[in-house]
Amino acid sequence: MEIVHTPVLLNECLNYLSPVGESFEKDAFMIDSTLGEGGHSFNFLSKYPNLKILGLDADSNIQSRAKERLAPFGDRMSFYNGWFNDFYTNYSEERKPDLILFDLGISVYHYERSGRGFSFRHDEELDMRLNPSAGESAEDLVNTMDEESLANMIYLYSDEKYSRRISRAICEARENSRIKSTKELADIIYNAVPGNYRHEKIHPATRTFQALRIQVNSELKRLPQALHAAFNVLNPGGKLGVITFHSLEDRIVKNYFRNLGKQCICPPTEAKCCCEGHACAEVLTRKPVEPGEEEIRMNSPSRSAKLRVVRKICDASDKRLLYVEAM
Repeated sequence: MEIVHTPVLLNECLNYLSPVGESFEKDAFMIDSTLGEGGHSFNFLSKYPNLKILGLDADSNIQSRAKERLAPFGDRMSFYNGWFNDFYTNYSEERKPDLILFDLGISVYHYERSGRGFSFRHDEELDMRLNPSAGESAEDLVNTMDEESLANMIYLYSDEKYSRRISRAICEARENSRIKSTKELADIIYNAVPGNYRHEKIHPATRTFQALRIQVNSELKRLPQALHAAFNVLNPGGKLGVITFHSLEDRIVKNYFRNLGKQCICPPTEAKCCCEGHACAEVLTRKPVEPGEEEIRMNSPSRSAKLRVVRKICDASDKRLLYVEAM
């Protein structure tokens, strides 16, 4: 089977989330919350022969590729098809995990092979759903959102400075006919922006496509509760690692991990501590771990990746989420 996606920060993940030490049993249990084609899981299973992994993915198509790739590991590998926030909120496995990994990047497979319009390099249906059987598609959004809401969404999720011009152009174009393909949308955006903006390093449609993908899959809305539920599922002494690729994702992870590491999270106006009064986790990465020059050269999608890791001390109450901005 041809592997399309290269796992990012692989060596860093293998080291920070290594299932070794007094707090781990010989047969440690890990959950790969974003399995994709199984790159991280394949390498963890190869390096740590006593490790078992459960792999989650909302996309059954890419999960079938991972099943084929990971078949040689037999019953050391198991699978769950669904969203990670639902899985952790309703956790039903007999055993709690010792290790949890989230890789929040979109697999290269989705851009190159899924046929669902994640990229405008190919003229495809404007879908962008990781689970193609649920929720609104990108086509639905660009054809139904009002101009102001569309502009605000594009700006919020991509920091696109011409979001209002792009939104206006989309709304004008859909008055003539429904926008159905990636090429249609990319051309509308290209013609909406100033001439000099069309010739910058990235295509002028890149940020808008990113914003639509985030909105379609509720990526930022799912994240805070998923992190919190996953942390509480983790065994004490276990480690939780998250790889982000977007500044808004990283802010959510950074703030939540920071709260876990604080002894007190009460606001200054509180005269007396009313939270747990102790840290719930040890933050193992005071600064995010980023790829080196060699990895960026060999795998350019890794350039914006950041890894953050905590080690669990005890469960955290919902108050640890109070100051984490859910998008």
